[in-house]
Amino acid sequence: MTGRTTVRDRRRTRPRLLAAGLAVALLTAGCSSGNDAAVFGGTFTFVSPDGKIDLSYPTAERGTVQNLSGTSVSDAAETVSLDQYTGKVVVLNFWGSWCAPCRAEADDLNRAADELAGDGVQFLGLNVKDARDSAADFASGKQTPYPSIYDPGMATLLSLRGFPTSGIPSTIVLDREHRVAQIWLRGVTADEIVPVIRQIATEQ
Repeated sequence: MTGRTTVRDRRRTRPRLLAAGLAVALLTAGCSSGNDAAVFGGTFTFVSPDGKIDLSYPTAERGTVQNLSGTSVSDAAETVSLDQYTGKVVVLNFWGSWCAPCRAEADDLNRAADELAGDGVQFLGLNVKDARDSAADFASGKQTPYPSIYDPGMATLLSLRGFPTSGIPSTIVLDREHRVAQIWLRGVTADEIVPVIRQIATEQ
């Protein structure tokens, strides 16, 4: 009869509603990084360097990195964002407490961050594939003077199109317009990176 819903109709409708709800849930999950990190685009695309692990980009060839953000390794209630450092040279370091070369370069990165602070340079760590407690303990033990975004699912790393996800540790220097100026696909020392970053900081 028109306008009446029978028990049979309700039984037929319920599975459809459940399926629709499941589809929405799966779609939402597919859009999520599964952690607190978020990325918002950019023009930079990494091209395989034919075995090179140190790469410099002339100003005319630099692609932008847009905002990267997420909760702090040391405080889940605190948000850390690349956009907080507008107009500064930003040194992005991808690391994990489980990574031996990351542990080896930590003291040098701390020293470089201290030496370059007066040049308008900000270091920003991106902690990947890690447990927050392990990452926080490592950063605290090393007395790291700069923040790190907690990104266990590597959303920030994956946002750099073509960038090798196995490249941990790696360090990326963004110029004052947050364009990629320099990349090291390896552990680094303060002595080698400070002069390069300082030169980028003096660009007009």
